[in-house]
Amino acid sequence: MGASVDRRDFVKQTTATVGGGLLSGVFAASGQSADRDPTLADKRLLLLGLNALARAPERDYFADGHRGAAMVAAHFLCVDNHMTERARSRIVELFDRNWASSTLCQPFPNAPPQPARIREIGAALAAGGEVLRQVGHNAIFAMLAIKAFETLPSAATPQRIDGVCKLIRLFTPWHDIEPDADVNPPPFANAAASSEFVLREASTAIDRFVGYGQGFAGHMLTFGQALVELAAMGHGEWADSCRTAFRKYVTVTRRGPGSDSKHRPDHKPTRLRPIDAEYWEKRRDNSLGIGHVFKYPYSYYALLRNARDPKLKRALDAKAYHLF
Repeated sequence: MGASVDRRDFVKQTTATVGGGLLSGVFAASGQSADRDPTLADKRLLLLGLNALARAPERDYFADGHRGAAMVAAHFLCVDNHMTERARSRIVELFDRNWASSTLCQPFPNAPPQPARIREIGAALAAGGEVLRQVGHNAIFAMLAIKAFETLPSAATPQRIDGVCKLIRLFTPWHDIEPDADVNPPPFANAAASSEFVLREASTAIDRFVGYGQGFAGHMLTFGQALVELAAMGHGEWADSCRTAFRKYVTVTRRGPGSDSKHRPDHKPTRLRPIDAEYWEKRRDNSLGIGHVFKYPYSYYALLRNARDPKLKRALDAKAYHLF
């Protein structure tokens, strides 16, 4: 799924926008030396994101967890979609102007990594997986943290692992209703079929929520893709532990806007997409919100790569501006 792209190329294309002092702090946080191991430079956003995810439970766990997840998602969005130097540089600049130098992303004390403990994040997810928790963010954040730690095992220090596990346990029940019997996604291990299921649900959700904001459609992408990705990473048992919760989310989403739903302006039609450099260059420096601008497209394009139905892909591309 794009993991084979040359990450050394990503080093060259992103480090030009990285300040020397901040970069040194990032390497120190993982116990590495920038001079001894320059290949870690391409994983800078992963480390910043993991720092934020691990620190979020001590702050605003929901909003700061989103910010950490956004940095992780942005890294994989860039790498997996072979984005240009222009696009990557602008994305790094946006993080540098907003969150990278904040206390949220500051280094943790040096400590020997314990990558075997990454499984504790999956165990924390599975322990509460059947309950629908805050739009599925426990699964979304768990997958991104696990993927980041497996990509950057030197960052899997006890403090970071403990912080992420605590974050996953903080999410509370939300619309935890019985799922409708006809909501029956394919096995998550079947990446093509399950991705197409998620994309179809997101497509109908976009139409259903026009004029009410696209959070339901966006989180259909991120929640569903988190489970597909966990299975693809070899963690099918953790993905399956959330199957009931995902069925509940699909059930809630299919019911459409409620009587108390607020009207929100729709995005204007545009052919620009988040894999285009111009999309990010046109975005204002202070327009990141809490990071959905990175998480939605990361999941969207990951699911599209798995899907095989060209008609579905064309239909989604025509309306994707609603999400982005």
